[in-house]
Amino acid sequence: MKSSWVVWAPRARSVELELEGSGARRALERGERGYFHLPGSQLPAGARYRLSIDGGPGLPDPRSEYQPLGVHGPSQRVEHESFAWTDAAFTPTPWSEAVVYELHIGTFTDAGTFRAALERLDHLVELGVSHVELMPVAAFPGHRGWGYDGVALFAPHAAYGTPDDLKLLVDGCHARGLAVILDVVYNHLGPDGNYLGSFGPYFTSDYSTPWGPAVNLDRAGSDEVRRFFCDNALYWLECFHFDALRLDAVHALIDRSALPFLEQLAQEVAVLERRLGRSKLLIAESDLNDPRLIQGREAGGFGLHAQWSDDFHHCLHVLLTGERGGYYSDFGRLEDLARALQEGFVYAGRYSPFRERSHGRPLEGQPLQRLLGYLQNHDQVGNRAFGDRIGHTLSLEQLELGAALVLTAPFVPMLFQGEEWNASTPFRYFTDHQDPALAAAVREGRRREFADQGHAAETVPDPQAPATFDASKLDWDEQSLPEHRRVLDWYRALIALRRREPALRASQQDPSALELQEDESGRGWLLFRRGQLLVAANVSPEAVSVPLAREAVVLLASGGVALAPRSLRLPAWGVGILRMNCGDTPHPELG
Repeated sequence: MKSSWVVWAPRARSVELELEGSGARRALERGERGYFHLPGSQLPAGARYRLSIDGGPGLPDPRSEYQPLGVHGPSQRVEHESFAWTDAAFTPTPWSEAVVYELHIGTFTDAGTFRAALERLDHLVELGVSHVELMPVAAFPGHRGWGYDGVALFAPHAAYGTPDDLKLLVDGCHARGLAVILDVVYNHLGPDGNYLGSFGPYFTSDYSTPWGPAVNLDRAGSDEVRRFFCDNALYWLECFHFDALRLDAVHALIDRSALPFLEQLAQEVAVLERRLGRSKLLIAESDLNDPRLIQGREAGGFGLHAQWSDDFHHCLHVLLTGERGGYYSDFGRLEDLARALQEGFVYAGRYSPFRERSHGRPLEGQPLQRLLGYLQNHDQVGNRAFGDRIGHTLSLEQLELGAALVLTAPFVPMLFQGEEWNASTPFRYFTDHQDPALAAAVREGRRREFADQGHAAETVPDPQAPATFDASKLDWDEQSLPEHRRVLDWYRALIALRRREPALRASQQDPSALELQEDESGRGWLLFRRGQLLVAANVSPEAVSVPLAREAVVLLASGGVALAPRSLRLPAWGVGILRMNCGDTPHPELG
């Protein structure tokens, strides 16, 4: 790992390090390929400094390890070797058995800090999850935000705590058997506090993205830009002991090089994994439905380990809520859900009416556990006008059905913070931009976006208002209320069942094991098998009686489910998980 006082500035004639407080400047020596090095003794831990290019004003270090006074302030040297880790014996739960829990540090607790999150880990252990995924923690402008506009990518956000506080959280997770995933953003940086362009060609105008010029991954100078982002990934995995990284929106990485950045990153993480003797995973977010992300390099893929599956989410969301706006218009039939459960992607080369073109390609033999399935996540909640969770508009029966399908599907399931008790608090989009013009642009842009969807501008929460952020904090006390306790007990029971039953963690699902019956409206009941287990789901507002080919035992069911000889009664939105009697693998008898 390169030290924070090694800086790449290929166009600079000189680079000086200015120590905060004394004003003293120390010249850095120019090395090969535009790197500048600090000669002599190292900076002491805790030293604060800025970097001056060609005698100009001092700027934060692009590789700053801590920005205690914010993204515009001085950088601070961190001594990583001094932290006393206690996790030498920790081994993550195998990915095939994982249950992921996504959380946002600022709203997970009232205090919104790394140390406060540490105090809630026992809840996650009792819930039964195995992996905790942190939304981005790299330093961003202001105090509050989602973290996807980070600009100091090596520095934990100061409002959440110090680098050692973050290490305490990771170490505390490991002590409880929880692996930790960090969400990182390499497709763009935020505009406020982004000083990378002052040091070198980190961006290129040859390509454009929704956020402006693209990150330079294949133009002149791109070797060092790629080195910066690869080093960042290795830094989080090694210095902070993260077990995996979730790579945000990799479809927005524009890269035409022969060795794609993602493949290079996967190679380097594999080398780190072998050196450390500890599992390190890369998980992609992508809307391309492209299995090459998770295919091995020998098969022409990039070699990542897993990716999110929005298709599965969209199927569930539309069937449960009836919403059909925007990209949801591509979904809504029960056979879409069946296809997702069988094949992973609903759109795997099919024509997409929303996109007005064919989309995706088949997984081509990849285990379905390489996909993450979810009922909610930060995007699908927070990108709604009011940040309302799916449980805010569904009945408890519908919510229980959705949870059961997520936790029995052949994917790695993921929950979003508070989902497990149907939290009443929303998760809204919130920012704290210090630049008035940027703050106004974000506020007005969001209002325009939702005005197009029929929401009056004055009703859309102001992202810049502290109240928008405060309203998004979880209310932990409400778990004791009956309607919330019911949902929490259901999630705990489902996760416990998943952990007990190997069939629910099987790496493949035989496509012929899923049978389907729909009524004339395109809604109906669905049966699918996981080994000797049968999941029966009534995705409709009417009670149904489902014939069974064999006798069965109900392992877990929502209210009103009743077993009779060779049939199962499912109330509206009811779901049951059954074990079939021994014998040949059963097929449901469709009426």
